[in-house]
Amino acid sequence: MKAFIDGNGRRQKSGGFAALYLAAAYLVAMPYFLVFVKYPSVVDPAEKVTLLVRHLDSMRVMYLITYVIFGIVLAVLSLALYARLRDGAPTLTLVATVVGLMWAVMLVASGMIFNAGAAAVVGLHGAHPAQAVATWQAIEPVAQGLGGSGGELLGGLWVLLVSVAALRTGGLPKALNWLGVAIGAAGVLSVVPALDSLAYGFGSLQIVWFACLGIVMLRTTSRAADPAHITVTTSPSAASRRRPSSPQRSRITA
Repeated sequence: MKAFIDGNGRRQKSGGFAALYLAAAYLVAMPYFLVFVKYPSVVDPAEKVTLLVRHLDSMRVMYLITYVIFGIVLAVLSLALYARLRDGAPTLTLVATVVGLMWAVMLVASGMIFNAGAAAVVGLHGAHPAQAVATWQAIEPVAQGLGGSGGELLGGLWVLLVSVAALRTGGLPKALNWLGVAIGAAGVLSVVPALDSLAYGFGSLQIVWFACLGIVMLRTTSRAADPAHITVTTSPSAASRRRPSSPQRSRITA
C-alpha cells in the first residue's frame, strides 16, 4: 500500500510541476510573439521571412520551449490527471486523456516543422529570396494548423473534459473546475471564424488555470505524504474472520 501511495504521489507531483511549466511557458511566449517579434500581426509573406531571418535563433528557442517541450510536458500532465480522476469518471477521463495526448502530439509536430522549415527558409533566403518566400508560404500553414492557429479545438476540448470529469469526481476544487469549463468552451468556440478572438482569452486564462492546477496537485502530494492523512479500512468480511484467541489452559501435573 505504501508503494501505491508513493507512486501516486510521484505522479501528482510530476503533474503539478508540469502544470506550472505550462503556465510559465505561456507567460514567456505571449509577450515574445505579440510584443517583441510581433509575428502574428504580420500578414505579408516577405515580411514574415524577413522576421525569420532577423530572429531565427530566438524564435527557434521559443518554439522549442512553447511547442516541443510544451507538448511533452502536457502529456505528463494529462497522464497525471488521468490517474487522479479515473476512479470517479473512468470513461470521461479516458476520453479527456486521449484528447490531451493528441493535442500534445500536434504541438510537438508543429514546433518541429516550424523550426526545421524556418532554418531551411533562412538558408535559402540569401541566394533565392523569392523562392524562400514561396517555400515559407507552403510550410507555415502546416505548422500553424497543427499548432491550433485555426482555433483551439483540441486544447479547449481537453480542458473542458478534464473540468467536467473533476466536477463529477470532486478531484479538483469546484471553482477551478468551473473556470476550466469556461476556458474550454472558449477554446472550442474559437474554431468559429466569427469567434476566433476567443483564442486569445483561452490562452490568457489558461495561465491562471495551469498555475492553480499545479499548486493544487503539489499540495495534494504533500498531504498524501503525511501519515496523518492515510487511513486504512478493513472490509467487513475480513473483520468477521478475526476472532479473539482464547487463552490456553495449561495443565499442571504433579
